[in-house]
Amino acid sequence: MELADRVLYHQIHPAKLATDVVTAFVATVLLWDHHLTAALLIGFVPSIVASAVLLRWANLDRYRESAFGRYVGRFMTRRVEIARLAGLMPLWIGAWLERPVVIAAGVAWIIGCWLWGLRGRAEC
Repeated sequence: MELADRVLYHQIHPAKLATDVVTAFVATVLLWDHHLTAALLIGFVPSIVASAVLLRWANLDRYRESAFGRYVGRFMTRRVEIARLAGLMPLWIGAWLERPVVIAAGVAWIIGCWLWGLRGRAEC
């Protein structure tokens, strides 16, 4: 598998998904309490480490061949990936400002990016 495919399919590895979800949640809680440095470290470092480990050592073929892999292969463009990452902005700014509605908007944005391919087009 080429690097571009590894970069795409590592995103749906259960370890990567769990790392991203858990660290985003913990960072949100830390930001609510105004612990900016800790939140940014928790929010980004574990996900970067998980990506590096998976890109280097994981066998990602079974994820590419899964139904989820085929779905992601059809629609997960760089634009959708960037839009998904941008969803952290309202999530974390909402936490800092203690605005649950803004947090919910960030969560909805991220989920919407994951579901974007159900629309039938690949561009976000």
